Amino acid sequence: MREDLVALAAQQSASVIGLAQELIRRPSRGGIDDYTPVLTVLEGWLSGRALPHRRLYDVARQPVGLLVEIAGGRPGPWWTLDACLDTASFGDESAWSFPPTSGAVRDGWILGRGSADSKLAASVFCHIAADMWARSGTLRGGLAVLLDVDEHTGGFGGARAYLADPDAARPAGVMIGYPGMDEVVVGGRGLWRATISVHAPSGHSGSSRSAISAISRAARLVHLLDTADLPGPPQPGADFLLPPKVSVTAIRGGQGFSVVADRCDLNVDVRTTPAFDASDAETLVRKAAAELDAELPGPAPTRIETIACWPPFQLRPDEQPAAALISAARSLGISVRAKTAGPSNIGNLLAGEDGIPATAGFGVPYEGLHGIDERAHLAELPQVYAVYHQAVLDLLGAS
Repeated sequence: MREDLVALAAQQSASVIGLAQELIRRPSRGGIDDYTPVLTVLEGWLSGRALPHRRLYDVARQPVGLLVEIAGGRPGPWWTLDACLDTASFGDESAWSFPPTSGAVRDGWILGRGSADSKLAASVFCHIAADMWARSGTLRGGLAVLLDVDEHTGGFGGARAYLADPDAARPAGVMIGYPGMDEVVVGGRGLWRATISVHAPSGHSGSSRSAISAISRAARLVHLLDTADLPGPPQPGADFLLPPKVSVTAIRGGQGFSVVADRCDLNVDVRTTPAFDASDAETLVRKAAAELDAELPGPAPTRIETIACWPPFQLRPDEQPAAALISAARSLGISVRAKTAGPSNIGNLLAGEDGIPATAGFGVPYEGLHGIDERAHLAELPQVYAVYHQAVLDLLGAS
């Protein structure tokens, strides 16, 4: 079976790469580009193979994803493969050594924004769906492929629309196609995000009256947050090995030179763990704000508005779908370890809203993800394809 899967994957590689190239060549930066071109490429590919698919829309009737659904011939749970079609922005295009929408293959790498995150994975998953469609009568349950075009905005509109769709079967688990060859990501820290508004009296910077500006008060708050008392790293052997983290990620306020800023807004991102949850995060931030107001009083209390809150998540390596993915990798001679990642991902959304277990990464090696010269290595593509193919077969009872 192993040799058959690797041979199938090798045969499919040229087609997988070709579709990925077409996707990379359609810019689909989250919140910037029109998603119609990249969705149209995939819809044409799926229609040419008679695969059942449909667009997903948000409440404003804007497209947020594409859903492929392969129903099996026997009852059983549904499983989902997920990859995003939208991408990070290009950044400084003059710093790239090739066009961000290149799609070219050079020295064993496929080049361009989205090659690693996650248009190559989207192509892999669509090809696996075509393989399953050809044998759907033997499957137990069903396979969905979710292709999100609202992931890099942080809105995860495709995932939300999928979970809210009354016509879609609720998945028993999700495998997300983030890249990286050495690990199967089985968890991630949660997050608590807020905007903080700091106030001060307005005035002229040249006035004889001394006044502390909102920017100075905000700077003090940043220091309080940067030096806040957080739990230390977990002890070796703990179930969740990552510590919490507080970051001030944006600050906005003031204009010109002669006006003392009367308001400054900050973005605060707290990464949470089972031992330091969203309630702890909010308590920490509110304590820092209260300390600021007591130490440097302003004309109005510092205001905190919660923007987003996701719980941490973590699967055991013997829980599905992690077990199927790890087992498939090892059966194909690939040494992988289960990892809980620092960044949050769609797995947090799935865990927080519906309690759906998810893996959040196994794929080809990569460079430049979200940065300059993003590219994905292709030599390992047949192995990655074979691992996901085997895992899906096992989950659908068709091995």
